[in-house]
Amino acid sequence: MAGDPTRTGERIARRIARAGVCSRRDAEKLIEAGRVAVNGTRISSPALNVGPGDAVTIDGTPLPAAEPVRLWRHHKQRGRITAARDPRGRPTVFSDLPDDMPRTIAIGRLDYNTEGLILLTNDGALARTLELPATGWVRRYRVRVHGRVEEQALAALAKGTTVEGVRYGPVQAGLERRTGTNAWLRVALTEGKNREIRKLMNHLGLDVTRLIRVSFGPFQLGRLQPGACEEVPAKSLQEQLGRLLPKSAALPRPEAPKANKGRAVKKAKPTKPPRGKPRHARHRRPT
Repeated sequence: MAGDPTRTGERIARRIARAGVCSRRDAEKLIEAGRVAVNGTRISSPALNVGPGDAVTIDGTPLPAAEPVRLWRHHKQRGRITAARDPRGRPTVFSDLPDDMPRTIAIGRLDYNTEGLILLTNDGALARTLELPATGWVRRYRVRVHGRVEEQALAALAKGTTVEGVRYGPVQAGLERRTGTNAWLRVALTEGKNREIRKLMNHLGLDVTRLIRVSFGPFQLGRLQPGACEEVPAKSLQEQLGRLLPKSAALPRPEAPKANKGRAVKKAKPTKPPRGKPRHARHRRPT
C-alpha cells in the first residue's frame, strides 16, 4: 500500500523535508511530478500519510534518515529580509549564515529594518509550533522612538488596542530611559502581527528609529554579534522545548560528558573556623 491519508503518521512532504532533501513545498512539487514512490508505488498527490515502516524513494533513491532536530540563534542585521530569496535582490538572513549550515527555516519574521534575535531550525514542524500564539512565547524588544512619550499611554497597551480596524492583543511597554526627544522603551508581546510594534508606536504619535528583538521565549540574544549564528546545545534544546518537540522528530543525542584526563582532582575538605578569637586579636603573654 502506497500510503493512506486517513491513518496516523505524517504527511509525505513533511517526511521528505525532515530528511533534509528540500523544503516541504519543493517536496510537494517532486510528488506532483511523479518522482516519489512509497513502498515501490509511485504517487502523484501529497495528501498521504506515511509511517516509520514505509519506504520512501525519490527517483529510485531511498530517502535518507530524518536528521535530528537542531536549533540556532542568529543575530539578524538591519537591512536583511527573513526569506530564502528576494525577487528584488535584497540580502537575506540566510546570506549571512556559514557555508556548512544545513537547510534551515526561520521561526517567525523580522522586517527589513528590524534587527536582533532570529531562531533557525531544520525542522518545519517545530518552526510552525513555535510560531503559534497558542505556544505563548513572549517576544521582547528594545525600541528607540522619537517623540513625546506618555507613560500612561504605554501602560494602556496592556489592555489591547485597535488600530485602523486591526485588533492587537495585550502588549507590555515601559520607558527605559529618555534623552531629549528620543527614548528607549522595553516592549513585550506574544502575537507578533505584521509590523505590530511600529504601528502601535505610530498610533501613540511616536516614530520608531530602531527596533531590536532581544529574546524569543527562553532564548536570549545576549552578546551574539550582528550576523553571527550559534547552535543551541542538544541538552539545552531538550530542556527548553520539552513537549514542544514534534513527536515524529528525531531527537539529538545527549552530549557525552568530557573525560577528565590525568589524575582525579580530590575535593578539598572544608576547613573548620578557628576557635576563639583570631590570632591577630589575641594578646601575647608577657615575656
